[in-house]
Order: sequence, then C-alpha cells, then structure tokens
Amino acid sequence: MFARRTGVVALALVAGTALVACGSSSSSASKPKTSTTTEPKVTGTITVSAAASLTEAFGKIGTDFSTANPGATVTFNFGSSGTLATQIQQGAPADAFASADPANVDTLIQAGLVDDRATVFANNKLVIVTKPGNPKHVKTLDDLATVGVVSLCGETVPCGKYADQVLTSAGVTIPTDKITRGADVKATLAAVTTGDADAAIVYVTDAKTAGSAVTAVTIPDDQNAIATYPIAVLKATGNAPTTQAFVAYVVGPKGQATLKSYGFLPPT
Repeated sequence: MFARRTGVVALALVAGTALVACGSSSSSASKPKTSTTTEPKVTGTITVSAAASLTEAFGKIGTDFSTANPGATVTFNFGSSGTLATQIQQGAPADAFASADPANVDTLIQAGLVDDRATVFANNKLVIVTKPGNPKHVKTLDDLATVGVVSLCGETVPCGKYADQVLTSAGVTIPTDKITRGADVKATLAAVTTGDADAAIVYVTDAKTAGSAVTAVTIPDDQNAIATYPIAVLKATGNAPTTQAFVAYVVGPKGQATLKSYGFLPPT
C-alpha cells in the first residue's frame, strides 16, 4: 500500500546521483589531483504526469531542476490525477507520477506499475472563490446553497471528492441543477473567471495563482479538508537516475521553497 516517507528517505534514493562532490579538503590534499575526475550528473529527458493543481509550481521546479542539471529536461503532462493514473495504466509514457491524493498512487502500486516508495511532498487546502469583489457576498459554505451556479471538480476527481467531503460535513446541499463540474481544478476555476459560475470550491494554491481574477473566501480549518500529494517513480521509467533526482529535488529544500511560494503546505 501507499507508504509515506520523508524527504531524507527520498534523497537517499538518489545518493548515486548527488550533484556535489563528496570528500573533505584534507582528503583532497592527500591525493594528487587528476584531470579525469568529474562530478556525476543526471541527463536526458523525463516525463512527469502531475495533478493540474501543480502546473505553476512544477513548471518552476522543472525549470530550476534543468538549470541545476544541464543536459536534463523535464516535460510535464498535467491533468486530473485519476485521468493520469488511467493513462499510465493504459501505457502512456511517464517516468514519475505526482497525484493530488494517495488513492491514485495506491491504484498504480496495486497494478504493479510503481513500488511502495511513494513520497508525500506537499499538502493543500480548499477555498471558495467568487467573481472579483464577491458580488453575491458569499461568506460561508452555507451560502453556496443559494448563491447560484457553483462550480465543483468532477465527482471522481480529487478536488471534487474533497469538495463533496467538506460540503457533506458542513451539512450543505447545493441543488443539482446549480452545480457544474470541471474535468480538473483548472477547469473548475475557469468557470468562475469566465462568468459561467458564481462561485467554486478549488485549492488554495489555484486561488492564489488566479490573483485578482477571483476573490477568495476562506473555509475554516474545522470545516476544511487536507489534500495530500504523493510522488512516485514508475517501474517502467527509462531514466531512473534523472527521475529519482527530480523526486529528490521536489522533496528537498529548493523544491519545498518553491511549493511554499505557490501556497502549498509542507508534508506532514
């Protein structure tokens, strides 16, 4: 089943691809320098299938990783975690999978496509978003029952499952004919920014990325849900060293700093 590991464990997976030379100044002084000694590098292109909510943060991490590793390139396939998991099961090329929930990684583990060394690298929360200025004065989850059209992620999409969870816990029922469902969190948010919906429930990170295009209404912690993000290397990867190095970068200090800057919470 899904195993939660710390960044230290993940970093251990790529000890063989460390980007800095080991050895102290005293040891280098005791041995003659040779022109053939080089630092190990990771190279080649890898493909990472990642939850749509990671689009901006992983885009930055991918660029930074490639800068730190000349010759290594990361391409991304962003979408709903469930859709990505299905694509991988059907043979879509991917080296790593970053999901917005553990369930979809568990599905791949059970299918024998990844091992049980998946690592939780971030958490997220939900937030209500409205049109700029909050013209219908949404203050709580209760207001979503009467606000008009509400955009939610698809029922099988992680952000949709989380949204249904918080609405159920709060005892809020939105009329079925007032709900529009998005294929992923980006589509769900877009329903508000394009005017098709009066409000939506999305991740805090997506509301932050949208900036002034929406107004965010906080969901109290005691009514909210925590979205957990794991990442795993696929057994079929054709470039394990670079893929493992990328995972290590994500869970390492620089990757974590980038995720925090986009509003993600640290793994717990």
